This record gives sequence, C-alpha cells and structure tokens, in this order.
Amino acid sequence: MSLFLAKRLATLLATLAGTSVIVFLVLDILPGNAAQMLLGPDAAPEAVAELAARLGLDQPAWTRYGHWIAGLARGDLGDSYAYGSPVLDLILERLALTVPLAVLAMLLTTALALAVGVAAAARHNRLGDVGLMGLAQVGIAIPNFWFAILLILLFSVKLQWFSAGGFDGWGEGLDGLLQGLKALALPALSLAVVQAAILARITRSAVLEVMREDFVRTARAKGLGQHTVLWRHVLRNALIPVVTVMGMQFAELMAGTIVVENVFYLPGLGRLIFQSIANRDLVVVRNCVMLLAAMVVLVNFVVDLLYAVIDPRLKASDV
Repeated sequence: MSLFLAKRLATLLATLAGTSVIVFLVLDILPGNAAQMLLGPDAAPEAVAELAARLGLDQPAWTRYGHWIAGLARGDLGDSYAYGSPVLDLILERLALTVPLAVLAMLLTTALALAVGVAAAARHNRLGDVGLMGLAQVGIAIPNFWFAILLILLFSVKLQWFSAGGFDGWGEGLDGLLQGLKALALPALSLAVVQAAILARITRSAVLEVMREDFVRTARAKGLGQHTVLWRHVLRNALIPVVTVMGMQFAELMAGTIVVENVFYLPGLGRLIFQSIANRDLVVVRNCVMLLAAMVVLVNFVVDLLYAVIDPRLKASDV
C-alpha cells in the first residue's frame, strides 16, 4: 500500500508543478496590459508605466513566476488588481457557493446515472432499455446553458416555484440551508443532466459486461433475486470505469459553473473568473485556473485511491 500511495503522490506533485508552469506561461503571453485596463485607454503612458511597476508587471517572467510559487507555498496569492483585496479572500468567498453547487450537481448526476444505467442494463434490448438510452442520448445533446434557460422559463417564469437567479447566502439554521439549496437546485440540475446522461451510458455498458461473468450466474443459481444480484454483486464490480468517469465529471462540473453561474447570476468562482478575464485581472485568473487544475489533479488522485478500495488487487500489485 505504501508503494502504491507513494507513486500516486509523486505523480500528483509532478502534475501540479507542470500545470503551474503551463498556466503561468499561457496567461503571461496573452496580449494586453493590466495596468492599461485599470487606468483606461486614455491614461498617460507615464501613469501606466508607474502602475505596471507598482504591480510588478515590469519584472522578468521567471521572477514573477518565482514570486507566485513562493506565495502559493505560504498561502499568499497576492492582491487583485481590480478588487483591491486579497485574492485568497475572494476565492474562499466564491467557493462557498461553487463547491456546494458542484457537489449537489454531482449527487444528482450519480443518483440519476446509476438508476438509469442499472435499469437499462436489467432490461437489455427491451423497450425500457431503448427508451432510457434514447433519453440519455437527448441529454448528451443538450447544452447545459440552454437547458438552464429552459428551466428558468418553466420553473421560474411559468410556475414561479424557484427564483430566476441570484443567491442570498446560506443564512442561519435549517431554514437558511434549505433556502440556499433551493436557490442552487435549478443550476445544479442544469449541470447534472448532461453529465448524468453520459454516466448512465457508461454504467449500462459496465453493468452489461459484468453480468456476463460466471460469478453472476452462480449468484442467480443460489436463488438470489435480480435486484440483489444487480445492486450487491454486479454494480460493485462494474464501478471502476464508472468511478473513473465520475472523477472527471466532478472536475468538469467545477469548470462548467463558469457558464451556469453567469446564466443564473450566481456570485461563485465561475463568475469571478469571467469578471476577472474581462478586467484582465491576471492575478485572480491565474490563481483561479490553478485552483481548478489542482482540483482536477486531486480528484484523479482520490479516484486512484478508490480503485484500491473497489479492487484490492490493484493495491496488492502496486499498479
């Protein structure tokens, strides 16, 4: 187990280091000048040069990269050009919305996908299978921002069950939590539909493959019911490809909030990135992109560990 974990940790650290270099280089070579954006197009060149020097934009790229990495190591992400406040405070404030939104969307995705995928596999080549996979195909084809607009038209404009956008915070007590979850229900559903459709097809294929194994026939020969065989025996052995896709989807949901948060006017990390790009606030953009990349890497690391839990043979072989 120690060798298995050490290999995964080494891969994690190497990936983060490479990602930081790529993120910095890509953002550093973008055209434009943050100082010019802050002062406006009519600002005097002397004022722009003075502000650039104060922000450290006149330093060599390798120096700025070293300062950035050193700041990351001690938890100092710098100050935002546009907001004039610490970037870490801005990110933590926005993550209080984005993380619950992504987690809620992932829970909806998992529940819908496992139910649909297992049900379709149990009705292989029958009407139920064809119908469920047809719906899944439609779900894959729907852009989440367009589906978000449809949800607003139906549940906010027509039925008036939910707010069309905005987020008043989590409040206090159970009522505050419920109000917050209600505000995130439509955004989470719009994010979950496409991902659930993809995961449902993966689940169906994995379950069908496992159902052909000898141990499944043995379980049925012992008199176990279809429900028990599917959910206790088949599903666990089909989970490795499903968990792999789930890990990638959770990372994709974090990045997908950029569009959905703007549709629902939610003050989350995605909207912060969108506004910072418009303001050319590279300090905020760089740290937010690095955070999203780190989340992707960390999720993949957790998925690797889950492999060892699901299938102990992987841990034993130190793959």
